[in-house]
Amino acid sequence: MIAALGALIAHDVSLAWRRRSSLFASVVFFVIVATLFPLAVGPDPQQLRVLAPGILWVTALLASMLSLSRLFTQEHADGSLDQLLLCPHPLSLMVLGKIAAHWLTSGLPVLALTPLLAQQYGLPGGATLLLTASLLVGTPALSLIGAVGAALTLGVRGGAVLLCILVLPLSIPVLVFGASAGAAADAGLNVAPHFSLLGACLALSLCVCPWATAAGLRIAME
Repeated sequence: MIAALGALIAHDVSLAWRRRSSLFASVVFFVIVATLFPLAVGPDPQQLRVLAPGILWVTALLASMLSLSRLFTQEHADGSLDQLLLCPHPLSLMVLGKIAAHWLTSGLPVLALTPLLAQQYGLPGGATLLLTASLLVGTPALSLIGAVGAALTLGVRGGAVLLCILVLPLSIPVLVFGASAGAAADAGLNVAPHFSLLGACLALSLCVCPWATAAGLRIAME
């Protein structure tokens, strides 16, 4: 079972790398939007530092949304999703593997670029590190929540818009706790409560979302 999970993750990451244009689209979007905000807000260093956690978190959420609509689309088009449903292993486990591959190709580049982009906002090193840590905990939860919406809107006309309508409200707690953790770190406050709530969101998503996504896929394929 573990070997099948690893093979699925490696397969999806390899496919994402072959379709580099789609892979780079969300990364370029994250960089462009995060870069445009300082130009629009102004050069005030104090204001930029205050706004930085919220801006980077919202930008990371929107960048994740760009790739969610393609999470199951290719498999649905070529028929491999039917084979996934017939797999002898639990469908929720296979779904978890696809979500992990999605995070590796969309969330991990965001984490790698966050320290660099945070310098545009004048964040100190400690605050930047804690902001990156909050994204490390929060972005997997965004992928888990988004997978449920991707499964429910699979094959639906205008599914990308409907996906945003379904997923964005569910992502608000993760966004609020993640941005609050970054803001508390910059202000020198205790970040443990914010990280605890963010970790609780991740744990709840990890327990619920793979099974909900598997149920959504079964409904979509009926």
